[in-house]
Amino acid sequence: MADMSMNIVTPRKMSFGINGKLNGLESKTPFLIGVSGGTASGKSTVCKRIMEKLGQVDMDHMQRQVVCISQDSFYRDLSPAEKLKAEKGQYNFDHPDAFDNDLILQTLQDILAGVKCEIPAYDYRSNSLMKDQITTIYPADVVLFEGILVFYFPKIRDLFHMKLFVDTDSDTRLARRVPRDIKERGRDLDYVLNQYMNFVKPAFEEFCLPTKKIC
Repeated sequence: MADMSMNIVTPRKMSFGINGKLNGLESKTPFLIGVSGGTASGKSTVCKRIMEKLGQVDMDHMQRQVVCISQDSFYRDLSPAEKLKAEKGQYNFDHPDAFDNDLILQTLQDILAGVKCEIPAYDYRSNSLMKDQITTIYPADVVLFEGILVFYFPKIRDLFHMKLFVDTDSDTRLARRVPRDIKERGRDLDYVLNQYMNFVKPAFEEFCLPTKKIC
C-alpha cells in the first residue's frame, strides 16, 4: 500500500474473480473477507483498494458484486448511564462487549446464505446508530467486513474465508487518530488522548493484537 508503515498479514495470496468460482466456492456463495487491525491502521483503505482493484468503487450500490461493511455499525445501543460516560470519554468502545456480537454473527450468516441485509450507519458524534440511514446489502460475490475485533469471537472469525490483519505501528496510528477524531468526530485533543491511553491502547494489546496470529 501507499503507506510504507502499513503491513497486511495474510496466510495466502489473495486471488479470486468476480465471476465463477472464488477459491473453490461457487459464485452463489459470497466470499467473506475479514479485515482487522488497530484503530486508524488503514483497514478502510485496504478495503477501498480491494474494491478499486475489482472495479467496484464507481458502480451503483445495487449492482456491486463487492461490498464493504464496518463493525462499527454493530455497536450496542448505549444506556443513559453509558451515554454519559461516553460523553466524558469514560466508555470503552474498544472492548468486545461494546458490540452486538450476536447480531454480527446473524448478519454474516444471512449474508453467506444470500439474504438481503440492512445495515445502519453509525454517528460518532452522538455515539449512536442512525437507524434512519440504512444501507441495504444485496447478495454479492465478495463481502469485506472490517473492524478492530472482527476475529475476536471464534464463531464469527470461523465464518471468514480469508483473514487480513493491517499491522501499522502505534505512533502512526495515533498520529492518524488524533486529527481524524478532532475533525470528523467533534472531539478535543484531551478527550482523544485520554481515551487512547485509558481504553484504546490497552484494548488493542489485550483483544486486537492477539488475533494477528490467526491471519
